[in-house]
Amino acid sequence: GSCKLYSTWTPSQQTLDQVELKTPLLIRQLGLKNTTSSRKQTQDLAGVEWSSNGCVLAVWESCLEYKMLLYSLDGRLLSTYSAYEWSLGIKSVSWSPSSQFLAIGSYDEKVRILNHITWKKIAQFEHPSTINNTKAVVYKEVERRPAVSEDLSIPNICMSSTLFSTQSKYETSPVPIHLPVVKPDPERANPKIGISSLAFSSDSRYLATKNDSMPSVVWVWDMQQMSSAAVLEQTAPVRCFQWDPRQPRLALCTGNAKLFLWSPAGCVAVQVPAEGGFQVQSLNWYSSGDSLILLGKDQLCLCYMETQQDQQ
Repeated sequence: GSCKLYSTWTPSQQTLDQVELKTPLLIRQLGLKNTTSSRKQTQDLAGVEWSSNGCVLAVWESCLEYKMLLYSLDGRLLSTYSAYEWSLGIKSVSWSPSSQFLAIGSYDEKVRILNHITWKKIAQFEHPSTINNTKAVVYKEVERRPAVSEDLSIPNICMSSTLFSTQSKYETSPVPIHLPVVKPDPERANPKIGISSLAFSSDSRYLATKNDSMPSVVWVWDMQQMSSAAVLEQTAPVRCFQWDPRQPRLALCTGNAKLFLWSPAGCVAVQVPAEGGFQVQSLNWYSSGDSLILLGKDQLCLCYMETQQDQQ
């Protein structure tokens, strides 16, 4: 019969693992003659991911079963974790850059954090539709149309393609806050519910998450306090978010001509000065963190961030 084969490198590029559905796990170290094979098998493998230091391999089952397996480089099974049974399980997985935390997002709209010493759960982040936590800062995007001058001659209109476009800014909202929720269609496969996106900041201090039943909301968690640090409520579903590779700064887009940024200092919305109705569908940071690429459907925009030298 047919089978699936998964291959992935450690971050150091020294070890290759191959995971075949319903067969033992193979870990091959380059330059060495031996090949390690674990005897623990999976029933329906969904994914594999190395820790950032390349010492531990996370292997998880399909969404039909909540099951996470953790292996060492020599193929030993370090731990098995299962939060519950008889319900849709794991939907997303992310290691922290420090390799100290493994974040597991699931269909029950929760994120569970495992520690790297005992591989037990040390925290659980929930995503309620009503926020009562006074520690978290709730930023709500507010759209406004700019004031239009009385001179609406054709040359003035042509000078700016953003004349009639809405401008956004963030306002902080007092608790309690009721977030917009989209109910999934029970008749369709792959229901839009659960934690679909997880991302740690480069210093492992913050974790950003997205719950599919609240597509316009991004949650930011403080990994030192193990609590919510901020909640960003957008006017449109969030298409993509990504951390600055050099500092705790989160960039996100919602399919329009705007770029949104969060940092511990606050939130800002930036209008993209592009022509032709450019809409940001996804984004990618440059490795230095001083620029990022904004990708549209058929065009892109290179965005440069202001540095301290530029300010001086």
